[in-house]
Amino acid sequence: MNMLQDSEIGAVTTGDSFGYPPYSKYEKLISLAKEVTRATTVVAHPCDETSLRGAVEAAQLGIITPILVGPAAKISAVAQKHGIEIARYEIVDAPHSDAAAAQAVALIHEGKGELLMKGSLHTEELMREVTSSKSGLRTARRISHVFIMDVPTHVDTLFITDAAINIFPDLDAKRDIVQNAIDLFTQVGLGAPRVAILSAVETVTPKIPSTIDAAALCKMADRGQITGGVLDGPLAFDNAVDPEAAAIKGIKSPVAGRAQILVVPDLEAGNMLAKNLSFLAKADSAGIVLGARVPIILTSRADSVRARMASCALAVLYAHARRSTAVMPAA
Repeated sequence: MNMLQDSEIGAVTTGDSFGYPPYSKYEKLISLAKEVTRATTVVAHPCDETSLRGAVEAAQLGIITPILVGPAAKISAVAQKHGIEIARYEIVDAPHSDAAAAQAVALIHEGKGELLMKGSLHTEELMREVTSSKSGLRTARRISHVFIMDVPTHVDTLFITDAAINIFPDLDAKRDIVQNAIDLFTQVGLGAPRVAILSAVETVTPKIPSTIDAAALCKMADRGQITGGVLDGPLAFDNAVDPEAAAIKGIKSPVAGRAQILVVPDLEAGNMLAKNLSFLAKADSAGIVLGARVPIILTSRADSVRARMASCALAVLYAHARRSTAVMPAA
C-alpha cells in the first residue's frame, strides 16, 4: 500500500516524512486516516474525561468507531459531567478496570474490533491481559512499542523503539522490535525507512554490548532476516539524525544523518530520549503497540489532543493496510 502521492514520496527523501512543513506531520497523518474505512476500536475503561474525550473526538473526526468497555454508569457519568456525547456508541458493561481489560481483549478475540485502545486504566493492567499466555493477543512476533515523534525543529518524523515495553531486549527481541517498526512505517505508506541502531558510539566494541547487537542486526538485514528497511549501526544519536555530525565522523551510508527509525539499546535509553524530545524540544509523541493480534493505541493524560489523534490515525492506517493485505489473496 502506498497512500502518499508521488510528489509527497519525493519529499520524504529531502526531509519531512509526510512531505509537509515541520509540525504539520500529524495533521497529514490524520488527513490520510480520514480517507480510509473507519476502524472499530475497543476502548478499555474510558472512565475519565481525557480517555473518553479522546475516543469520541477520534470518532467525530471519522477515523474510528468506538466500543466503550467499562462500568457503564461511570462512563455515562463522566460523559454527562464533561458534556461528551456518547449516545450513539456501544457500551459494554464491566465492573472495574481489570474486568474491562479482560472483556476488551475478549471482544478482540470475538472479532468485534480491529484496534484496542487504552482508557484510564494503568498500562500494566491492559498489557497483562494482552500478554496472557492463555487468553491474550500474543503472536509469534515479540510485542513492542513505537513512539512517533513530531519534533518541531526536525524535518523528519522520528519513530523511536522500544521505549515502553521491553526493558532489556536480547538480540532476538531486538530483531522483532526492528521489524515491527519497519512494518508500521511501510504499511502506512511511507516507503522503505532508514533505520539507525543506536548506541553511545558508532564503532563496534566488545566493551559496549549494544554495539555488538547493532552490528548483528545490520548483518541480519543483509541476510534477509530483517526486511523492508535500510539499516546502519551502531550509530550515536548525533550522527544518526544530523548530516553534519555524520560527515565530521566520516560516516557514509544512506542512514547516517538521515535516520527515520531510531532503535534504542534498552527501555531506559529510549524513555529518556523520548522524554528529552518532548520536554526540551517540545515534541509531540504519539504511541502504538505492535506485534499483538491487533494494533494497540496507548495514550496518556499528558498527551496533547494532536498526539492522541495521531496515535489513533496511525493505528487506523496500519489496520487498513492489514485489512487490505488480508483480503488480497482471496481476490
